Amino acid sequence: MQLRPFTGTYLIDPALVWRELLNAPQDAHFADDLGLWLISRHEHVRRAFADAATFGNALTLAPVYQMCPEALAVVMRLDVPPTTAAADSPVHTRTRRALRATFANTGPRVADQYGPIVRRRVDELVAGIAARRGAVVDLVGEFAALLPLLVVVDILGVPERDVPRIRSWADGQIGLIWGRPEPAEQVRLAQGLLDFWRYCQGLVARRMTEGAAGDDFVSRALRHRGGDDAVLTPAEIASMAFNLLVAGHETTAGLLAHGLDQALSVPGRWSDLAARPEAVPAFLEEVLRFAPAIDGWLRVTLRPLTIGGVTIPAGARCLLLIGAANRDPAAFADPDRFDPTRAGGRGHLSFGYGPHFCIGATLAHLEARIALVRLAEAMPELRLASGHQSRFKPNLAFRAHRTLLVTQPRSSQRT
Repeated sequence: MQLRPFTGTYLIDPALVWRELLNAPQDAHFADDLGLWLISRHEHVRRAFADAATFGNALTLAPVYQMCPEALAVVMRLDVPPTTAAADSPVHTRTRRALRATFANTGPRVADQYGPIVRRRVDELVAGIAARRGAVVDLVGEFAALLPLLVVVDILGVPERDVPRIRSWADGQIGLIWGRPEPAEQVRLAQGLLDFWRYCQGLVARRMTEGAAGDDFVSRALRHRGGDDAVLTPAEIASMAFNLLVAGHETTAGLLAHGLDQALSVPGRWSDLAARPEAVPAFLEEVLRFAPAIDGWLRVTLRPLTIGGVTIPAGARCLLLIGAANRDPAAFADPDRFDPTRAGGRGHLSFGYGPHFCIGATLAHLEARIALVRLAEAMPELRLASGHQSRFKPNLAFRAHRTLLVTQPRSSQRT
């Protein structure tokens, strides 16, 4: 079969393709156009995330196409050590332990350490949008994609003046790895990726020179290291920053954009959330299930395995179709219906599962909840702009809106 993720049906509405895969008699499919095995059922995707002995991460960040020689030459200059997404045990176990110690990832710690940052950034952005009554605003570029990036640069102690180029670098990395750019664009994006990595190395070097006394993540990680490379190396700390500056905002940006789209595209839903902010957490949980920001993730088989009678050889790259797994009727009743009151929706796999479960999941929940509550409270009359149609960037993994155009009346109707 062919998935064709960059054009046609999959780009416009991947759920139609997911349904075909889930309804097929076989449990795994080989996509000839990508050279990838597709795993779509909930039980199998969950098992793949959990089974580190069978599914490895070494090729998770390797492009899904044959890169041109000029771009490949640039990429080969990247000396980024694997720490999180692309690492396997024992490296992953060690670096994950350090990340848990230095990056807040539980409810109380996230609320205490990052809550004030999130609220300040949300209030700044909401105030700016609320002041533009009658104007058409792109909630992707001016809110959903910007908020989590501002939060993560605050957490890492990165100067705000660097936000535009970090945003460009991060978008470029996603396009280079999980997209299919033309050769000239591959070279440009590869050079940007190298510049991004050098920037992160420089960030760590400066913190070391300054004595790592700050409260930012890099300083915390350096203090945790305590000068011992067996705990973490400086290059591994730079690699963590490199990953956090991408994963720490792109996934939350997707959650926010999908949530805003779902809230504004159904009459009465936005005003209901504005009137009942206590309904926002359950609404977001259903957004995560129904429209994950990352709807596919890569693994490589470390040994042969059989899924439902289909044998996948060792060394095969597999695409775990998270979006399809979240629509599996074996796991969710009436899975193609968006139901914010759904019971059992937390069984979704949008943050992964097992040893690589997203360490920023709690922060993403906090950001999205505060953002939606504050925006709905300030602008209950917000609505999609006339003629708006959701369009997505062509990408194998990240389901990212191009724009989300909205407007609000020039004068409030509230009394």
